[in-house]
Amino acid sequence: MGVIRYYGHSFFEVVLTGLDGKEKTILIDPWAGNPLSPVKPRDFKDRKVDYIIVTHDHGDHLGDAIEIARLTSGVIVGVYEIALYAEEHGVKAIGGNIGGALKIPDLEIILTPATHSSSRGVPVGVVVRGRDLSIYHAGDTGLFSEMELIGELYSPDVALLPIGGHFTMGIREAVKAVELLGPKLVIPMHYNTFPVIQADPFEFKKLVEEKYGVRVVVLNPGESISYP
Repeated sequence: MGVIRYYGHSFFEVVLTGLDGKEKTILIDPWAGNPLSPVKPRDFKDRKVDYIIVTHDHGDHLGDAIEIARLTSGVIVGVYEIALYAEEHGVKAIGGNIGGALKIPDLEIILTPATHSSSRGVPVGVVVRGRDLSIYHAGDTGLFSEMELIGELYSPDVALLPIGGHFTMGIREAVKAVELLGPKLVIPMHYNTFPVIQADPFEFKKLVEEKYGVRVVVLNPGESISYP
């Protein structure tokens, strides 16, 4: 069983069983400073955080990763250039690139394409696979047809998808992404943080569930869901 907790924008905490049978805690795009976040970096002090995954270096995704890594000794994972940046700031990091799984013994972590921009390296999505759970966090991205390959290769149980438009997929594109990926559960993200990315997650939920029969859970910041 895994637990997925949402902290607003694209910031998630995932707890799952690793390939070594031990519980792992992963933070993804930890922008605790987002206007909707119920937590601050100091709230993670002395907590066990194994990995902090950053999809790209925009401030609303790289966010508070460095500070949280210092507080928790969590290892930052991202593209090579982000890992170098993290190491320059005195924290441990694993840098890779889009391709096969990273050489991490206790989890399978795969960086995937994302159609977006960044200053350091390239933007990515990420698939995290433990013993019993596979999660795809799309990062900031538009729709792209190779999402079908992500579904085929990695069979994500859960997809975390942006729906806010303007910088990423909007609702229409995210609905199509669900068809391509074929997850069992979808959680929308990257909406309503700012006026320019206003979107109705319940419209997204209605369209996906009516069209594909895939369960959509809308989480308020601070809420969590257990899977399965």
